[in-house]
Amino acid sequence: MQQSKVFITGMGIVSAIGMDVETTLDSLVSSRSGLGKIRLLDTRLKEKLIAGEIPYTDEELLQMAGIDKVPGISRATLLGMIATKQAVRNSDFENDEKLQTGLISGTTAESMTSIEKYLPDFLSNDSRNEYIESQDWGFSTEIIAKSLGINGFMTTINTACSSASNAIMLGARMIRQGRLDRAIVGGTDALSKVMLNGFNSLMIVDPEPCKPFDDNRHGLNIGEGAAFFVLESEQVADRGKMIAEITGYGNANDAHHLTALSPDGKGAFLAMKNALESCNLNPGDISYLNVHGTGTLNNDLSEAIAIEKLFGKTPPVFSSTKPFTGHTLGSSGAIEAVISILALQHDLVFPNLNFSTPMHEVQVRPETSLVKNVEILHVMSNSLGFGGNNTSLIFSKVES
Repeated sequence: MQQSKVFITGMGIVSAIGMDVETTLDSLVSSRSGLGKIRLLDTRLKEKLIAGEIPYTDEELLQMAGIDKVPGISRATLLGMIATKQAVRNSDFENDEKLQTGLISGTTAESMTSIEKYLPDFLSNDSRNEYIESQDWGFSTEIIAKSLGINGFMTTINTACSSASNAIMLGARMIRQGRLDRAIVGGTDALSKVMLNGFNSLMIVDPEPCKPFDDNRHGLNIGEGAAFFVLESEQVADRGKMIAEITGYGNANDAHHLTALSPDGKGAFLAMKNALESCNLNPGDISYLNVHGTGTLNNDLSEAIAIEKLFGKTPPVFSSTKPFTGHTLGSSGAIEAVISILALQHDLVFPNLNFSTPMHEVQVRPETSLVKNVEILHVMSNSLGFGGNNTSLIFSKVES
């Protein structure tokens, strides 16, 4: 059976640099970072650390999502609902019982904000606790599906920081194999004290804005946000709505360590190599590489070594956009996929902010300024997760 091509016909995004696609693009072009003081999350670390925090309360997000309050609803669910509604609106998505439609969402910390509310409520309230259902990592997926009227295939993926990228990959694979006609895919995660304290305890959080691939990097900054896409088969997609094509994807697990990537870059190398091979592209065909680039000592060196192994000492222009958004954990792959597609649409390369001193172990260096009017045909986006679960996606311009 001939496999179908997979097209993106709609996308939505919310993060610290914008609450929609247009504002996000403006922030990227203006080099306007969303990192700053923590103002909404009630944590003892708010005076010590910065984050990519979305400047709206849960009540304000509830209004933006356009729904009545659901018992136990989490901040991540609200962010996901806003992003998915943007995506379906941009694609003119309509429910059609004749079409097999699925929803696949990636998240790492979806229920963490609810966990933090569960215990105080449990200790002070002897009636039924409203946060019980939201302890399930699939809670947000179910709520989002109901809001969109989707009753078909539904699943939640948690592979740490590659969660949303794996959600996108699974949706594309199912469409290619005829299991679905279309899919809403992406990821959502919100700031929580559990995650902030957890990463800080690993001593990999930088109190200043992160500087990926810099020799003097000190760690990452946590962020929050959501991004989702409408994927459709070529038989279903309206050509006038095609934003980009998902041409390649690859996943590899180096199984080196619970939280660290293999120092030889093997996992990232295999993920990128597999993605290229899946669509018969060569390393030289990639116009721009949106790297995972967290700003930690381990991640950046491992990923840089992998880039040199695959692309050589003069790879395609690459940058990490986490200095804009912070590391949004399970949603980062989807947020950076939106950024990758914006690069593809507008022939732009976005800068790797805060970089000044090259790493002494490798020769490759990220792009540090906005590059305009460069032909972008294929973009690769990397997501490297805890436990070594690494995923690379390739987005390509739609052939005219």
